[in-house]
Amino acid sequence: MSRIGKKPIEVPQGVEVSFVDNVFTAKGPLGTEVVNVRPEINVAIEGNQIVLTKAVDTREAGALYGLSRTLVANAVTGVKEGFTKNLEIVGVGYRANMEGSNLNMALGYSHPVIIVPPAGITISVEANTKITVKGSNKQTVGDVAALIRSKRKPEVYKGKGVKYEGEYIRRKAGKAGKK
Repeated sequence: MSRIGKKPIEVPQGVEVSFVDNVFTAKGPLGTEVVNVRPEINVAIEGNQIVLTKAVDTREAGALYGLSRTLVANAVTGVKEGFTKNLEIVGVGYRANMEGSNLNMALGYSHPVIIVPPAGITISVEANTKITVKGSNKQTVGDVAALIRSKRKPEVYKGKGVKYEGEYIRRKAGKAGKK
């Protein structure tokens, strides 16, 4: 039984929500988000609250209950406040800069690494080593941040690479040397 699914979702000022034919739509200052809700879940918009209920009492509906509530809540939060992921570049000579809307990174390869952000995502760089990914869709923001990180994952000996802000990298000792 989902405790998350039972919680009502508050609709903030400036956000319009609608539910038609198992498609939930949220419109706000940062754009529009659409969530396809499975038919096992009912969505009711009551004033400034959204309440989800199970249409059928099956194990699968119970599994989808909390997921659907979270996806709808993320759509509402995304169009109002948006989502952000911060990344850090660690390493001598590793740096990033913006060329128009594209992210250009020097990560120790013989060529620059260029990331073209998808629609709805903005990337910004502060101080050549801090990258911020912003957008209204939580999944897309996470996917773009993971793509950037995958271009040079942090290595365990010196910690060089692209890592999430606040991510802890377990270090290895390296060679022991002669005694």
